Amino acid sequence: MNYPNLKDAKIRSDKEVETIMVSNIKSDVFKDKKFYIRTYGCQMNVHDSEEIKAILTNLGFTETSNYEEADLIAINTCAIRENAHDKVFGFLGRIKHLKRENPNLIVCVGGCMPELESVTNMLKEKYPFVNIVFGTHNINDLGQMILDYTDKQDIEVYSIEGDIYENIEYNRDSKYTAWVNIMYGCDKFCTYCIVPFTRGKERSRRMEDIINEVKELKNAGYKEVTLLGQNVNAYGKDLKLNYNFANLLENVAKTGIARIRFVTSHPWDFTNEMINTIARYSNIMPHIHLPLQSGSSKILRLMGRRYTKEEYLALYHRIKTCIPRASITTDIIVGFPNESDEDFRETLRVVNECQFDGAFTFIYSPREGTPAARIKDTIPLEVKEKRLQELNELVNDYSLKANQKYLGKIVKVLVIDKSEKGEDKVCGYTETMKLVNIEGAVEDMGKIIDVEITDAKSFSLDGKKVVFVNN
Repeated sequence: MNYPNLKDAKIRSDKEVETIMVSNIKSDVFKDKKFYIRTYGCQMNVHDSEEIKAILTNLGFTETSNYEEADLIAINTCAIRENAHDKVFGFLGRIKHLKRENPNLIVCVGGCMPELESVTNMLKEKYPFVNIVFGTHNINDLGQMILDYTDKQDIEVYSIEGDIYENIEYNRDSKYTAWVNIMYGCDKFCTYCIVPFTRGKERSRRMEDIINEVKELKNAGYKEVTLLGQNVNAYGKDLKLNYNFANLLENVAKTGIARIRFVTSHPWDFTNEMINTIARYSNIMPHIHLPLQSGSSKILRLMGRRYTKEEYLALYHRIKTCIPRASITTDIIVGFPNESDEDFRETLRVVNECQFDGAFTFIYSPREGTPAARIKDTIPLEVKEKRLQELNELVNDYSLKANQKYLGKIVKVLVIDKSEKGEDKVCGYTETMKLVNIEGAVEDMGKIIDVEITDAKSFSLDGKKVVFVNN
């Protein structure tokens, strides 16, 4: 048994990061058994679940979309907001009866939530039917933990700085788009954020390993990769090789893969060199997710964001000047402890100036162990909810206006899936990350096609495939 400790998780030492080759266990012990996986949280969690799926498949399991028929249920959790926290425990409550009805059912809980002492203690005391608990640092141990499974609860969660793991296998959710980890962890320690505690310190993969993975994906027919990290543009700082994220972007672009994206970038590390590289290569997509969090410099300082409102706006306008067609989306938190009405108005003013293509908006959620959680909050919840509603109305209005600019235009769309808007439709994304529901392209899955935009909504576009006739 290993239990998490937030004090240990905060440590940042000069210990050299070790690159460890994962040994992928192959077995048919669970042949004819089914697994169900539920994922909460960010893109990193989604990609982690692709690793978990591969581990389970290698043990003989097959995936099911019905948790009631599963022989193993895996929950990959997110700790960044209380809402995700509540959903996990709500789901555990729903499946408790399944364990009573089938004592051989294996229930696994992993991801960021177990990295919190309070969560692991709760799982131990109130959810003894959970068999296996693991954290973000030892996903690769899950296969052996399952093979060693007994009726006793097995908790293995490590609050460590972390290493780099290579030779990882993934059961990817798509045949056309793929996540590629370029770094792990975070050293920013924003005062509201639990991620540096749950994910460990910033540690970058070797450039050669990243490029090889991208080339393998391209050769396998993938059209798009998304370079993934908690702060992707901090890539390379820990390597001390005078090789940064702009350099990596350029090398990935030179592989010739059709589309390259990246998430999530921190304004603090967004350099002019990055902007110039994005502008220079046509296969680096002109969509940038640039979290604002607040438009008040006072609140940004309390958040530990390391930039002012003025610095953020200057960066925003540099990007738009150098990459005029770039779409920029953002994250915004309302109701940070003691955010005044004027602080909130500052945020609205920034939104009015930037007119973002879209935004993920949230009410501040205190996280155990973070400095912000110790600040006495004097803002009533109803005030926060009213602010969120006002912000969302403004964001959605600008999102609609941004989408309306595409009406009548012909754009390149990578078709990735069937559309929920009809059996005769498919969906995909423009270069600027606009979701398009498309008529007349059912046979074009996995292709980049020309689409004429016929309708625009706040969160998606409608279009029809364009067929050019050669004279």
